[in-house]
This record gives sequence, structure tokens and C-alpha cells, in this order.
Amino acid sequence: MTGAVSAPPRAVVEHWVRQAVYTRLGKPLPRIAQAPNPLVVNISARHCHLTQEAVEALFGKGYQLRVLKWLYQEGQFAAQETVTLIGPRSRVISNLRILGPCRSLNQVELAFTDAIALGFDVPLRLSGDIKGTPGCMLMGPAGFYELKEGVIRAARHVHMHPDDAAFYGVKNGDYMRLKVGGDCGLVFEKVLARVDPAFRLEVHLDTDEGNACNLQPHTPCELLKA
Repeated sequence: MTGAVSAPPRAVVEHWVRQAVYTRLGKPLPRIAQAPNPLVVNISARHCHLTQEAVEALFGKGYQLRVLKWLYQEGQFAAQETVTLIGPRSRVISNLRILGPCRSLNQVELAFTDAIALGFDVPLRLSGDIKGTPGCMLMGPAGFYELKEGVIRAARHVHMHPDDAAFYGVKNGDYMRLKVGGDCGLVFEKVLARVDPAFRLEVHLDTDEGNACNLQPHTPCELLKA
């Protein structure tokens, strides 16, 4: 008995259809359609990454995160488990989603709107750069876990395979621009390129940024070299 095979992402299907149509018409693909991989732009809602130590403190000794939904990046998932975040003014956000698998450091990623509501003064940081950032208290069904640091607003970024980076003419650490179409279209500057052979081409915006441009599954987006 074999497991169910998940459908490919919408952007991948659209890429295949575009290729088929241009081939049928005998026309060359436009340059944007010749990229190694279709561009996916997703909103990354508030969430946290935790170490195994933190997970066990919050859910019990030996506890393992369970998969709720696989994410676009290979091996990454939204866990079934959530925690309550307690801010500096004793304001809370319940049901803060944990993303797995466990990491080597603890990090909470909030949009500015979330941070203001909780009373945090959060810096804009690259994921993993948490030195000198605010801490917080997390509460789970088995107990509490205090983060001495790790609460950030994640800088907007794009995950790229080396083939994608070569196509766009960028390298790891370069900045790019994301042009978003539609009625609320705008251009996001300083989109950091994060290049790794394990990555799929995907831009991450936070909820504030996604709401500002009314990002929808059908919204046209174009990634450009800065």
C-alpha cells in the first residue's frame, strides 16, 4: 500500500502549462519563464523555531514534534504543536505555531504589528542572528521555557538553489527586488538572497508585508536583481 502523493504547488503547475503552450505554438519561452524553477512567494506568519531541549520543557521529556503540514522547503514542516508566548507587558499570543524540525537555537519570528501588540521592541534580523535581541517566556502543556534572546522580525528574503542564483546573477548575501502586481502592487527592496543546494526558489514575506500588497495566490510577482 502506497501513501498519497501530494499535488505539486500551483506555481509549478503554471510553469508546466506555460512551457507546454509556448512549445505548442512554436514560440520561444520568455526569459522569465526560462528560469530553472518557478517563483513562489509565500507569507510567513508568526512562528517559532525551537531546540529539542525547549520542546521537552514545554511538552514533556522525549517529546517529538508531529507534522501538521509540509512546507515548500524540503524537509520543513508546520508542527501540530503550538505554544503561548508571554510578552513583556504580560500580553500573550496563544497558538504560536512551531516549525520543525528542531534547530540548534530558539527563535521567535513576529511581524511588527505582533511585536507592538505584545510590547516588544524587536529588531529586523536575518534568521539565526539573535545576539542582543529580546527574550520572552513560552508556555506549553508541560511547563514554561524562558528565551533569554531570540525574538525578531525576520528580514524579507528569498531561498534560492545555486542554479536560480546563477540565472538571476546573484550570490548568497546579495539583495534583490520583488515586484508585486495587482491593485495594491508595490516593490519590495532589500530582499536578501539565501543560496543553498537544498533550497527551492521561494520568497518569504511577513504578514504585514503580505497585507500591504494584498498578496493572493494569483498575484503576479517578479524577482529582479537589485
